[in-house]
Amino acid sequence: MYKPKSLRAHLKAAIADLTQNPDKLLVFADEGNTVATGTGSLSFEYRYKLNIIITDFSGEADSIMVPLLAWVAVHQRDLLDNSELRKSGIGFDVDFNNHQTIDLSIKLALTERVVVKQAGAGRLDVRHLAEPQVTPAYADAFWQAYAGDSLIAEWHTPVDPR
Repeated sequence: MYKPKSLRAHLKAAIADLTQNPDKLLVFADEGNTVATGTGSLSFEYRYKLNIIITDFSGEADSIMVPLLAWVAVHQRDLLDNSELRKSGIGFDVDFNNHQTIDLSIKLALTERVVVKQAGAGRLDVRHLAEPQVTPAYADAFWQAYAGDSLIAEWHTPVDPR
């Protein structure tokens, strides 16, 4: 699975508090299933709930949600486009620790398609497919999000971990 690592890198790069304190960001793949068709192919799909937990966060929730949605727009577009998936595909829970910090748990319903092809002499080539893009991905290599005059998040194009 590449999406958990990709989203972790994206959030760490976009949110200054997570860049400085990466141990505040916990990532778990829960309720996973492997779905295969039973045909001659070994290709399959991962389906799981990605649980992202950010602990002791003192910033604005928007500074997490904006970069998260930017990642979802590229890596799991159906959570935005499909009216049924929009209802429950992105969920969250907040634990208010005190007057300054929260623990935030975000749950994403993710899938990853994996193509397995025979390449001769007992060799199997395994390739994770990119998500279909309805429109070109956001192309700017750098962006910043503001709430009024306050910088709440920024993003630089990360290196693909695959």
